[in-house]
Amino acid sequence: MSVLRIAVFASGQGSNFQALVDAAREGLLGAAEVSLLVCDKPEAPVVKRAEAAGIDTFLFRPKDYGSREEYEREIAAKLAERGVQLIVLAGYMRLLTTVLVEPYAGRMINIHPSLLPAFPGRDAIGQALEYGVKVTGITVHFVDGGMDTGAVIAQQAVEIREDESREALEARIHAAEMELYPRVVSWFADGRITLNDRNVSIVSGNSWK
Repeated sequence: MSVLRIAVFASGQGSNFQALVDAAREGLLGAAEVSLLVCDKPEAPVVKRAEAAGIDTFLFRPKDYGSREEYEREIAAKLAERGVQLIVLAGYMRLLTTVLVEPYAGRMINIHPSLLPAFPGRDAIGQALEYGVKVTGITVHFVDGGMDTGAVIAQQAVEIREDESREALEARIHAAEMELYPRVVSWFADGRITLNDRNVSIVSGNSWK
């Protein structure tokens, strides 16, 4: 089986990046491997995680470029050099343009801390708490260039407990993310995911359901 090379895009702490790296080391990603970290904040903690794991990085500062398309063309060249087949957004805080979205259509995914289409965009957890819903959760979805508008691959509900602090809810949501995201990546590595318009089918398999 050929190796599925992954590039993870991240801007912050890198907890989901680390979950993917750990899952790969434990053999839970099947034939997938994390080949590259792309980060728009060279000082972000996720960079040290990549260095500790021996994973190559492409670090840049958007202000050093004339446009979003300009730095995305450079990113695209780095991805091509490494034969990246799947882009995994993990706390990358920038909207992407067609420079990356079009060539990686159906091969770029994101994780969002709500049950989309509810509470897209920034501070989804705060939005859910303000609205007063009883259940929120996480969504792994394809990226289509909009704000959390791509086809849904997988979701997991997280109940909001009575009198629970925001910090406690965030911790449980992040724990759910770190469990679900590697699992979805393993489905890609096994060729189990099919996208047809907005309908995503997941073929059953023997590994990590």
